[in-house]
Amino acid sequence: MRTDRLVAVLLLLQRRERVTAAEVARELEVSERTARRDLDALAMAGVPVYSVQGRGGGWRLVGGARTDLSGLTAGEARALFLVAGPASAATPTVKAALRKLVHALPEPFRVQAEAAASSLVLDPQHWGTSRIEHRPPRFLDELQDAVIRGVQVRLGYVDGKGAGTERTVHPLGIVAKGPSWYLLAGTEAGRRTFRIDRVSCVEPTGDPVERPEDFDLAGSWREIADQVDRRRMPLEIQAVCTPHGIGLLRMALGPRLEVGGPTADGRIEVAVRGYDEYTLAGELSGLVEWLEVTGPPGVRDHLASIGNALVERYS
Repeated sequence: MRTDRLVAVLLLLQRRERVTAAEVARELEVSERTARRDLDALAMAGVPVYSVQGRGGGWRLVGGARTDLSGLTAGEARALFLVAGPASAATPTVKAALRKLVHALPEPFRVQAEAAASSLVLDPQHWGTSRIEHRPPRFLDELQDAVIRGVQVRLGYVDGKGAGTERTVHPLGIVAKGPSWYLLAGTEAGRRTFRIDRVSCVEPTGDPVERPEDFDLAGSWREIADQVDRRRMPLEIQAVCTPHGIGLLRMALGPRLEVGGPTADGRIEVAVRGYDEYTLAGELSGLVEWLEVTGPPGVRDHLASIGNALVERYS
């Protein structure tokens, strides 16, 4: 994303006394031509940068440019490093450059800037079949601010049955799964997940969050999502697949497919989750050229029935 790259170039200029197009290109892993266009774009946008020709030349900021970025507010610093987080659409090159440049921030901003980069996880897989895009929920900004600042909040919440409750929670992270947003938080009853579009009010208490030392937002979300998927798709079948069929299974089944090790005959063990035996047999019936279901017996019986019906109709 060019906007993200221009921010990285500006920070690089503020961190050093001068930079050349070659240095910008090397730092951001782009061509020198692209680096020159970005530097020109900053100047045309009104950023006080200028080029110095000849030996020892390069690009500088008006006024000396040896700055500690103190012109950034805490909110701007946090917003900047959201670009470098795992949920960002920025390229890995831009993310890496921004993480390097975090050392140019003043110490008071650095902790929150780094916290912003790890406050959000993006899970592109939808639950269900809905593809409707929703606007960000009302209290998303307030909850992300609480995660970044590490403060507890008094949370109003309406559950799926319409019952409203209030409780004090320890915000640990935000997850975007498809069009839905979730808050992971510690509570008196343990770690819980809240859909942010069901939050009715947010009131920071000022008390610090009790954050487990080993807490990993991405890892915690994977565990939660896996538990939910297993409740939604309680059936698991075992099968063996030819090696060149694994790619097709991945495309057809996505995260419901678990790939195991090789068998004695060179095939690969797999497991697939589904809703019920008949539905899963129907999904797998088009993959029998590569896949052999070994259990449970009910799925094999349904596959045999589907095969007989196909032969009867199309033979």
